[in-house]
Amino acid sequence: MTERKAGQPYSAEEILSFDRIKRAMTSRVLDRIEDLWQGKQPIGVEQMNEVIADEWQKVKEAVRSSPAAREAFRKYLERTISEQIDKLMKEDRGELESLGVVEKSL
Repeated sequence: MTERKAGQPYSAEEILSFDRIKRAMTSRVLDRIEDLWQGKQPIGVEQMNEVIADEWQKVKEAVRSSPAAREAFRKYLERTISEQIDKLMKEDRGELESLGVVEKSL
């Protein structure tokens, strides 16, 4: 088995791209399955699928909790919120202008 311990979090470098995720995940799944097997009878498809699904959840959690994901989500929120505010301002522009709201302040 490699130096990686079971359950070690994915590094930021491992989750930068789909190809890196695939390489890192493949390596970890192989290590885990080899540990399970240890020369016994072959591992069944169901067991392999469980290991893969478990590892996939770990990858998704690593991506979700990464600084890059937080920054991307913040940008998405800013864009979405801005679009919603623009829509509301457009809908109520006449009313707000009649109440003294101007285009730009000094």
